[in-house]
Amino acid sequence: MSTFSRTAADTDRTGAVSAHRASPTARRAALLVGVALLSLLTACDDGTPQSSPKTVPGTAGPASGDTGTKAGSTPAASPAASTPSKRTGTGTGSGSATATAGSGSGGSGRCHTSELRASVGRNDPGAGQENFPVVLTNRSGRTCTVRGYPGAAFVDASGKQLGPDPRRSPGTPTTVVLAPGHSAWSGLTFSNPGISGAATATPASLIVTPPDELDSLTVAWTQGEVPVSGNASSVRLTVLSPGTAP
Repeated sequence: MSTFSRTAADTDRTGAVSAHRASPTARRAALLVGVALLSLLTACDDGTPQSSPKTVPGTAGPASGDTGTKAGSTPAASPAASTPSKRTGTGTGSGSATATAGSGSGGSGRCHTSELRASVGRNDPGAGQENFPVVLTNRSGRTCTVRGYPGAAFVDASGKQLGPDPRRSPGTPTTVVLAPGHSAWSGLTFSNPGISGAATATPASLIVTPPDELDSLTVAWTQGEVPVSGNASSVRLTVLSPGTAP
């Protein structure tokens, strides 16, 4: 065998041996890489189940540890606040006594404006005073109640108020139970302008507001002049009483 042939053979044997010797090292390296990867995966997974974020309906807080509104609950509504009537002469009820007009011993709640009819009775003058009963009649089909002072205001044909709101005469309010078709009255009084010398105007209507209501009733005023300013010009109202007149 030539020198070249021996050298080539030796080289082949050496390469074969090198390749044979290198193979376990590669396997160990691959094994170490695998072990490292397995360890890394094990460290990432500690056995605790992973969950997605939760949403609690009705709150803006976290799913746990929330100390605010409970899920799905609704905060208590504030009482809502009342709107004052822009119309002058709003009626106001007060007191605790009860009187009955017509049959029945109890009402089914306050009479609302839509359930009432207003009218002005005949003048009953005396001692320089003009005295008119302002009557509220239950025109509904249920029994209801009125209590306290109605509101009232004189207005001209355009709806402009004439004079200040009537004042309230001292009295003890009572709850008046109105059966259907029955009435309660409040006395509207003022000094005769011809005696007091007060400035006057002739109203077109009297606006009447039932106690504790915001809506009003309009009654045509046919009783002539009323005092609107100056000496002894005050108009007064009494508390409501059962019936249509004193």
